Amino acid sequence: MPEMISKDNNDGFLIDAVKLTKKFGDITALDEVSFFLNKREVFGFLGPNGAGKTTTINILTGLSRADSGRISVAGLDCTKNPKAAQHLIGIVPDESNLYPELTGFDNLCFCASLYGIRKEERKKRAAELLDLFGLKQAGGRKFAGYSKGMKRKLTIAAGIIHHPQILFLDEPTTGIDVASARQIRQLISELPEKGTTIFLTTHYIEEAERLCDRIAFIVNGKIVRTDTVENLLQPVKGKQIMLLSVQGAAGKASAVLADAFPDFNFQYVSTDQIRIEAGTDIHLAPFVRLLDEHGIELNEAKRQVPTLEDIFVNVTGIEAKILRKESDKKRGQA
Repeated sequence: MPEMISKDNNDGFLIDAVKLTKKFGDITALDEVSFFLNKREVFGFLGPNGAGKTTTINILTGLSRADSGRISVAGLDCTKNPKAAQHLIGIVPDESNLYPELTGFDNLCFCASLYGIRKEERKKRAAELLDLFGLKQAGGRKFAGYSKGMKRKLTIAAGIIHHPQILFLDEPTTGIDVASARQIRQLISELPEKGTTIFLTTHYIEEAERLCDRIAFIVNGKIVRTDTVENLLQPVKGKQIMLLSVQGAAGKASAVLADAFPDFNFQYVSTDQIRIEAGTDIHLAPFVRLLDEHGIELNEAKRQVPTLEDIFVNVTGIEAKILRKESDKKRGQA
């Protein structure tokens, strides 16, 4: 589906990717993928493992070359010269690429030197970032001794050491503690105000909803929808959702309720759960009475606010819990 909004020609756009295609043998990793990034926005790339997210990042950052398609980064043609815009780019991979034998401070200084930053300036910048990320006291310790959250924060600090125009964040909060994840999300929300455009991949749909201006859903190497978060959520505005938990009789309960209330949408979630969706208020009492008449015990009823997760499921056909399982697996391996 084409983009739902136009490129902002007043501010310009930093990345324009047109029909990117990449194959690995008989496997098509990317199938004519097209999108653009405006200046100072957070652009979310959402999809399951194997959808093509990392392949896309590798092509955009010059680490891989597309088989076909065109790429422009900050007005530079990167189609034939993938590394033309590398000095404008910061990369934070899903796994740290820093040196375990170096201290946090020395890692940052080394990364700064790769971008040609002068010695005194890189020392100053390294100290600033250590302080910003709450790592000042750990700056003199070897990176190998850092916790998962500390390693993630230092890796992000290294990615922005040179004040990049574009920052690529691949799963920035996976496998870290809650406090570190909160701090990283806060930083992500502040960077666009300082002039940085962010390309973000994440398994956490609620994280994308909170941070992103626009989101692309990618499945099996194809972008199936790209739009602003506001536009994506428009179809579920005004909808009412309730989750009912019954004692091992969700199938029967769903059939009974659907027959009695044809204007409501009843979805069988599991053997113990039913999801009710409606365009009007959902009153629980009639459901309780009907279920009781059929000998079905209602254990719990929860009202839910429609979210981007509902849209993701509708657009991609993929249950959001699959993404959460992938995230949990990553946390276990981190």
